[in-house]
Amino acid sequence: MATQLAVVSLVPSLTETLIALGITPIGCTRFCEQPTIVHVGGTKDPDIDAIVAIRPDVVVMDREENRRDDADALAARGVDVFATHVTAVDDVVPMLADLRARLGLKPSPIRDPVATAVAPAPRSAFVAIWRRPWMTLNAHTYGSSLLASIGIANVFADHADAYPSVTLDEVCALAPELILLPSEPYPFRERHVRELTAAVPGADIRLIDGQDLFWWGARTTAARVRLGQALGGPVA
Repeated sequence: MATQLAVVSLVPSLTETLIALGITPIGCTRFCEQPTIVHVGGTKDPDIDAIVAIRPDVVVMDREENRRDDADALAARGVDVFATHVTAVDDVVPMLADLRARLGLKPSPIRDPVATAVAPAPRSAFVAIWRRPWMTLNAHTYGSSLLASIGIANVFADHADAYPSVTLDEVCALAPELILLPSEPYPFRERHVRELTAAVPGADIRLIDGQDLFWWGARTTAARVRLGQALGGPVA
């Protein structure tokens, strides 16, 4: 029987995915939902010394979530780094296959997340990811890709920047049917619904689970179904 690798995860999505694969990391970020695992800083400010001290066989990172400087710093200290790059739903299956291979796990059939039927919700949406300034995302991001897979068109899909700053006047001009306020990375609440109701009259404004929208990997298939159900029509 092969010895399980000692893994540090610097991405909440990957921590969740590793546990689903039967591997409990020896270290993770403070943003992960595993309080019993040693925390080694954040996604953008990992504690390099703490990571080196617990002697992982491999540190898993992501190009979108983590900084190249930190990956280079770990490599310079002799730490093996495995980096994923997930910017679309279609990236999830090959990422899982590559991750299993790197961890020495047996190949396993992985179901395509979009193979799970979801009732279409053909609507346009503005997806807020930050406030002061207001920020959103374009088509070349995982969240936008996930929404597209359930029929929701991102009104800023064609923006040149992956995560652009925008004004509410620009949002109004695009007349989205939906405004989506995820619970992370900015903690949108009911008071923000009231603010946007006044600023963008007529839009259907929803608070949604930010983890389901932005965390990829083991969560993707079920998250896609949950979002499809939540956004399939107006709330009564």
